[in-house]
Amino acid sequence: MRDTYWMMRLLGPAEIRILANKLDLRPTKKLGQNFVIDGGTVRRIVRVAGVTPDDVVIEVGPGLGSLTLALLPEARHVVAVEIDPVLAAQLPETVAERGLADKLTVIQADAMKITPGDLGHTPTALVANLPYNVAVPVVLHLLEVLPSLRKGLVMVQAEVADRLAAAPGSKAYGIPSVKAAWYADVRRAGPVGRTVFWPVPNVDSGLVSLERRDPPPTTAPREEVFAVIDAAFAQRRKTLRAALASWAGSASAAEQALRAAGVDPSVRGEQLDIHAFARIAEQKP
Repeated sequence: MRDTYWMMRLLGPAEIRILANKLDLRPTKKLGQNFVIDGGTVRRIVRVAGVTPDDVVIEVGPGLGSLTLALLPEARHVVAVEIDPVLAAQLPETVAERGLADKLTVIQADAMKITPGDLGHTPTALVANLPYNVAVPVVLHLLEVLPSLRKGLVMVQAEVADRLAAAPGSKAYGIPSVKAAWYADVRRAGPVGRTVFWPVPNVDSGLVSLERRDPPPTTAPREEVFAVIDAAFAQRRKTLRAALASWAGSASAAEQALRAAGVDPSVRGEQLDIHAFARIAEQKP
């Protein structure tokens, strides 16, 4: 009964356009605004995310509320973080019309500046259709500042999904892949076509699943490990001996640190996993 009711109450193309007209909304590329108009897609996201009645979900960029409305009946609470003040003001009204306003908290803020104290709840899951231009920094920021997050499912540009979930040695492997691996097991969780959005983007999207795990056991602080990662990928064509010269103080010092960490100085950063970067960071001269 509940499923049938909520399938009828999700936002479709007509409802999205009515809301957009009401708000005189002109989606902007600057904010990465592409709104989901397909109920099947948001139901799929909630299902793949594994949201349960025990979960407090943080949703970034809820927009007009397409995904929010699918999350609310399944989660204990949803905290929606929306940077656009017009959209942030409208969302509680949209939800109130469907009778679940008490399960929603809307915060008008930049997700990159969110701290645990801003939320009023302790989130356990991140589920979001993330603006393409800020997807990676938002994911990394929230994993860093919200240790209570145990899982996540984000919809991002297909290329970004590839980078987040890439394995060492692959073409897409880089800084996002390694840093995300510090916090979680990351994998692709399926493609998303362009036609489920309004306006239709000129790129495909993909789902990325995140399962929190402990970072590699290391005596080096996260900041030092990330500094090594940044240096290693700043000039991808260089060997680690050359790429880490500035970090270590010289190429010879970099070679010494690499050998002490059990890493061949002649390899490139794209060959190493997060554990190897952590070992290198421990050898900071």
